[in-house]
Formats: sequence, structure tokens, C-alpha cells
Amino acid sequence: MPAIEVENVSRIYRKYLEQHRFKTFKSAILKGDLFKSLKSDEKVVALNNINFKVAKGTTFGVIGENGSGKSTLLKVVAGISKPTTGSVSVHGKVSALIELGAGFHPEITGRENIYINGVMLGLSKEEIDKKFDDIVKFAELEDFIDAPVKTYSSGMYMRLGFSIAINVNPDVLLVDEVLSVGDASFVPRCLERIEEFRRRKKTILFVSHDLTTVEKICDRVAWLKNGEMKALGYPKRVIDQYIQDVKSKKETDFEQKQKEEDVLGDLEPERRENRWGNREIEIKKVRLMDLQGKEKHVYSPSDGMVIEMDFYAENHKKDFVFGVGIFNSQGVCCYATNTVLEGYKSRSVIGRGKVTCQIKTLNLTNGTYYLDVAAHRQDGLPYDYHRNLYSFMISSDYMDSGVYRPQHSWNFSPDVKMTKKS
Repeated sequence: MPAIEVENVSRIYRKYLEQHRFKTFKSAILKGDLFKSLKSDEKVVALNNINFKVAKGTTFGVIGENGSGKSTLLKVVAGISKPTTGSVSVHGKVSALIELGAGFHPEITGRENIYINGVMLGLSKEEIDKKFDDIVKFAELEDFIDAPVKTYSSGMYMRLGFSIAINVNPDVLLVDEVLSVGDASFVPRCLERIEEFRRRKKTILFVSHDLTTVEKICDRVAWLKNGEMKALGYPKRVIDQYIQDVKSKKETDFEQKQKEEDVLGDLEPERRENRWGNREIEIKKVRLMDLQGKEKHVYSPSDGMVIEMDFYAENHKKDFVFGVGIFNSQGVCCYATNTVLEGYKSRSVIGRGKVTCQIKTLNLTNGTYYLDVAAHRQDGLPYDYHRNLYSFMISSDYMDSGVYRPQHSWNFSPDVKMTKKS
């Protein structure tokens, strides 16, 4: 018997137009426009006829772009949402970490939320008492456990939610993208605990954009696109199909996005929080390009990259530094440098200008990476710091692991017979 069985599952949401938002089923019947009210263009198909099984003790990955239906699928499996059609069967105790802060009451303390969530997950008060110290310790919230959770940062929310989820000893663990908001030092501990669950033959349904981690920990992978399953099977094969699809789409999307965001002031509020500084030197626009000067968002490991920053200094400045940093999806710094580290000494700047950093060969492995750019004083005071506001993808036919892909080759003695796929 599989741990999870999803059969012919579809999930359809209604999208009401403004003129219909007060319409009731009764009024639609009386006016004779019920079927007009149910036009197909007012429906959103989040999932369309999804089928798969997850064997007990295996880790099943779900990948896809934002809006592909991944989170909806996990909610249906967790029982938070009901499928419009089809059925879902889950065997064993389920623990889900799906939405940041889901199930937490913001006005009460972390301590009280642990007990409430523990009871909701099927534990007795005595069982929670035994696990309480381990939950708090793993979440690193000893100094904040008696504070209302509304005072917690997103990272604290994630740590507490994940700690509760794993300490109730579930048979089936559901994990969504919430790990992406985790502290850089905490996410590896989460992944270590997931690895421990795998060794103990627990069943895991894992949703992530981090393709390297998905390939590493998953036994099988499903790729969702626009609510439909595009591929299901061996991780490397499915991930490669997904990357090739994204590669062709990303360039067009990125070019359009850049046209729409002429200045960073137009960025949405949640991204604006990742920008700080006094703006005495303001970075107005950032472009990622190939070595020929064409804007680019998807690279191969052997490609070069040009990072171009347009800036404006309203007043004359003598003390200034420009820097860049590349981070992977787990928050690990892959490379960082600035003009001081490279031996440049600032002398004078005023008005509009441009700074370009050229990387001849990226030499990164498959995955999504994030770019920091900054202008600051030599003592570190930020003029304008942009944290993770830009991203790019490395797409490669090679599915090697790690972060860095050094230039290398293989050689074999005559008695070793090898062939290389084209």
C-alpha cells in the first residue's frame, strides 16, 4: 500500500468578475443566467487530473514555476483543501509545513502555540511536555518562546513551524517552499533533519525550487506546469526537462520584466524590504548580460556574465565602493567581491554613472542563483544595498553536484572502455 495516492485530482477555483460578486445561486436561477455565471473564463484550474503514488519510505519531489499548482497539491494532500474531483489517500500520521505561520495564533506566545499545534497534530499534553525542550532548542527560540509570535521574524516563524512539524514524529512529512525564508545557518540543519527522516524510512513530499537539493534527496520527481503534470520519474531526467522548458521561457519573461521596471522604485513592497541605505549614491538600474552585451537570465556554466549598474550621486563623493555577491538558493555565498578588494581606490563621483563587473566564466552548477549589488562607504556604511533582488539560472546538460563547476576533463587508460553521450 502506498503512503500517498493521488487519483485523477483536479482543483478548480472560481474567479468572480466585479459585476458578479454579490450574485447568489438563487438569484442566478431566478434570472436564468446561472450558466452564464459559470463561464469557463471565470474559473481557475489550479490542478488538472493529477495522478501519482508515493511509496512508503521514499522522498517524492514536486517542481515547477510559481503558479504551477505545487502548493495547491500539497494542501490537497494535507487535507487543507478538498479536490474538486478525484481522491487523495494518505496512510499514517501527517505533519505539514506548508504556509509560513499557518496554524499559529499571532496574539499568543510561542509556548502556547507549540501546545495548540501539538494537539492539532494528535499529541497529548504529556507527549508535548516531553518534546517541548527539543522543539524550542531546535528552533533556537529559547529567549523568545514566551513572546507573542506576532513579534517573530519570518525566519523565527519558519524555525518554530519546522521544529514542531519534525518533532511530532510523523509518518508522512509535507514540506513546501517555506524553507526559502530560513536563516542561512538554519536551512542546512533542516535539510540534515530531512536526511535523517529519509534514513528512518519516513515518507516525504518535498516542494522546492532548489533543483540541486531535489535531485539529491528525492527518489522520484513530478514536474507541474499550469496545473498539469508534465513529467514524472527519475529526478535527473525530470529536472533536465524542466530546466530546458524554463530556459526558453525565462529570457522572454526577464526582458519584459526589465522593461516594466525602469527604476527600482517601482518594485513591489516585499522586494523593497530587501533594499536599504541612505541613497546618497543610488543604484538606479541593474542589468545581467552576456559577454556580448545582450540581456540574459539563463546561463550555462561556461557562459560569462556582465553585471551592469546604473547609479546616481546627487552630491560629490570621494569615499565609495561598489560590490557584487552571488548566492545560491540556500543562501550560501558562492562568490563576492568589491572594488576595494580588487585594489581600486575611490577618488571622485557625482551625477549619473555606470559600473560594470565582467565575469568571464561563471563555472556554476545547475540551479537558481541570486545577486546582491551594493554601493557603500569603505567603512561599510551603505549608500544603496540590494539583497537578492535579481536572480538567474544555470542550465546545463551536466547534473553534477555542489556549487562550483571547475574546468576539468577525464582521461582513461587503454583498458578502460568508456563512451560519452553526445
